[in-house]
Amino acid sequence: MIHARSGPVDPEPDISVRPPLVRELFLVAGLFLVYKLGRLAANGHVEEAFRNAGHVWDLERVLHLPDEGAVQGLLLHGHTLVQAANTYYYYATVHFPATLVFLVWLYLRRPRHYVWSRRVLAVLTGAALALHLLFPLAPPRMLPAADLVDTGRVYGPSVYGDTPADDSLANQFAAMPSLHFGWALAVAVGLVVATRSRWRLLWLLHPLVTLLVIVGTANHYWLDAIVVTVLLSVAYAALRPPARTHRPRRAPAGQAAPPATIPAPGAYASGTGTQVSGTGAFEAGTGMCASGTGVSGTGAYGAGERTTRARLPGIRTRRTPELPARAPRAHARSGARR
Repeated sequence: MIHARSGPVDPEPDISVRPPLVRELFLVAGLFLVYKLGRLAANGHVEEAFRNAGHVWDLERVLHLPDEGAVQGLLLHGHTLVQAANTYYYYATVHFPATLVFLVWLYLRRPRHYVWSRRVLAVLTGAALALHLLFPLAPPRMLPAADLVDTGRVYGPSVYGDTPADDSLANQFAAMPSLHFGWALAVAVGLVVATRSRWRLLWLLHPLVTLLVIVGTANHYWLDAIVVTVLLSVAYAALRPPARTHRPRRAPAGQAAPPATIPAPGAYASGTGTQVSGTGAFEAGTGMCASGTGVSGTGAYGAGERTTRARLPGIRTRRTPELPARAPRAHARSGARR
């Protein structure tokens, strides 16, 4: 018999579709630069931003959306909780690092999904920057009608400068749509699609926590998250995810996969019978060798001679022990009674 190893092997990432690293570094750095410049370009529209904020606040009341103050009230129960929320919102803590780690992991382990997710993030960010320019919006923490606390300034840490109109670090009037929530949702969806764990839906906790943080810290309205979700849905509709590749099932831990048995092409035969390869039984009266694919008379020799064994290409074979030769014995014809 011939034994071939058939244990499942975790396939390596398809490096043939992985983009060149240097090109991707320049591309991602360029997209980030455009993101920062676009947000700063929309800065300074103070009167329009506050006017739009009043319209958004009134529209949320018409749509009967939950009050942002109810979420903030949960955070204001303790200093530790509200400071943790401010830290989570901080760009250098979760927003940028989580997205960067997500892209690096996809680039190394899921190149096809990396290309798809990078395109989705680029389309989403470009559409968001266009809205920032067309619809400047003051956050609810600046709107007197909202009566919300600026948790970053009161409890710290604060992301923004003291004068919103002259803030050179970030555009405080770019609330619509929320890229905080949009990027978090894109990261979660990308991981759900790219991974196979039964717990992969837990990645959706990241955008859920982000939503509660951006609303509870009074940096965004509910509509900011709704609009960016619509934009992301359009991006996903236009950019289809890569097809899943089939992976063989892994053997349980500590248990080796059973070897596949392939019948040998030849066997030893005596003058009166032939051994069927892979079964260990003799088929009397045939005088021929049965192979794994059909009956063949070329693989058998007379009594006491060794059978020539053909090797299948690429398969390791195991030597069959030689059977002792047996002398032929005469058979009496039926009907001749001694």
